[in-house]
Amino acid sequence: MLTVISTLLFPGTISCLASQKSVSPMDKLNTPVKVVIADDHEMLRKGLRLLLEKQKEIEIIAEASNGSELIDVVEKLKPDVVITDVKMPVMDGKEACKTIKDKFPEIAVIALSMFDEENTIAEMLEAGASGYLLKNTTKEELTEAIKTVCAGETYFSDAASVKLFRLVSNTKLNPVKRSKAPHFTDKELQIISLICKEYTNKEIASEMKLSPRTVEEYRMRIQNKMEAKNMVGIVVYAIKNKLVNTDNCKPAGK
Repeated sequence: MLTVISTLLFPGTISCLASQKSVSPMDKLNTPVKVVIADDHEMLRKGLRLLLEKQKEIEIIAEASNGSELIDVVEKLKPDVVITDVKMPVMDGKEACKTIKDKFPEIAVIALSMFDEENTIAEMLEAGASGYLLKNTTKEELTEAIKTVCAGETYFSDAASVKLFRLVSNTKLNPVKRSKAPHFTDKELQIISLICKEYTNKEIASEMKLSPRTVEEYRMRIQNKMEAKNMVGIVVYAIKNKLVNTDNCKPAGK
């Protein structure tokens, strides 16, 4: 079984689709990741700010109390990462995430919620979220999640990952709705396979004797064909459409 399936859906030691080998933009540019926090509870926002402000590589640039405020802030400040509650007044996190990803696809969104219901996770994934954490997350996990999604990868808490696995297994999560299946070239299928083995763009480039820019172009082409919004969409599509072998899919360490 491909190692990504277990680490994607059960990241006990490695985050979903993101190994610790990944290099984030802040490592390259040596600049802080700009983060916006959205939650209708002021105490939670202040608590998150207090936790994250101690991290030199992260800069909290604004807060919002609902989805509508969040969109306004994002449009003005263009953060790198948005951390948003799912259930908020005026506009919820799902609708805000959809709007942000439609207008600014380069901005990564992490859902932060008290709930780990399958439907909630599925809705946030389909809205384009790159991560899903529960509100009892640790400072270390939150920091790692921010670094991971900023690097263009995805991160899910253990509880969310178990739910995600069930969603895929039960075919309740379908990020790609097409009447006709797209055709993938041999090279695209090879890249899909390597993505499902947790290869980074740099590693794929080395393996296939391509430039990282060319690999990124292939990845975007694959996402467009799948109508997938992120790396999770690629892997979920590959699983559901049997582009990868999932016979031995099981939780990591089990």
